[in-house]
Amino acid sequence: LSRVVCVIPAKDEQDRIAATVAAAARLPGVQLVIVCDDGSKDSTASHAAAAGAIVVSHNRNRGKAAAVESGVNALGVLESRDDRPEVGALLLLDADLGESAANCVPLIKPVVSGEADLTIAVLPVQRMADGSVPGGFGLVMNTAARGIEELTGWTPRAPLSGQRCITRRAFELASPLAAGWGMEVGMTIDV
Repeated sequence: LSRVVCVIPAKDEQDRIAATVAAAARLPGVQLVIVCDDGSKDSTASHAAAAGAIVVSHNRNRGKAAAVESGVNALGVLESRDDRPEVGALLLLDADLGESAANCVPLIKPVVSGEADLTIAVLPVQRMADGSVPGGFGLVMNTAARGIEELTGWTPRAPLSGQRCITRRAFELASPLAAGWGMEVGMTIDV
């Protein structure tokens, strides 16, 4: 497999970030894990570093898109400084995955093999303690899916999933990333 770098935006995730970093580092092809601590008030940065991640920190919360971009910018600095070959794929994972980040293996191969420029994880349906589906989320999910379909002709199954693998070139073409909650939708439309 070609070189993959995992970028994890994180805010106030000290309880789960170490497990997420450790699981991500064990994924096939992942050479490096970069965490951007996006203005956390807890010890997210030190927990991520102790787990083996390279940590970039924002002094204040700037949002998920800015954190992902800072992580990728840090990768560029490391490649230039250390004369490393350019990484061809970026694995973007949410900080709260914990050990379940190990389930992201299927995202990597289609991207590093050239079959796809972007893969998006389809997560199991989230359920409340009583077995019901959380209210309101379906509206946002359906609106995002409809917008992507109207603009691209393709209907995503998981338009808001933050677990993605993307070629470096596709990431560059999708940059700058949409701010706020639109990062995933904007990236999908751009790619």
